[in-house]
Amino acid sequence: MRPSLLRMAHANTLHMDPALVRYANMNVKRHEYFRWTPRTAWLTFTYVVAIPSSLLYLAYRTDGKYDLRGKWRGDTVAEF
Repeated sequence: MRPSLLRMAHANTLHMDPALVRYANMNVKRHEYFRWTPRTAWLTFTYVVAIPSSLLYLAYRTDGKYDLRGKWRGDTVAEF
């Protein structure tokens, strides 16, 4: 048998699940289906602005306040 016929005979023996193929195509083209709605705007604001700014504020307020290394029993962890 010639090599080209052998490749053609075994080219598509594995059948893909149509649902997984649709999911993969949707995942690749996700940016084409995105729309700004009140929910997506709120989630974007929360994850891009609110959470990082609150963590930054918390880190700024407690910077240098706690020392967790080299403490004896009964010593406080708060420095001031």
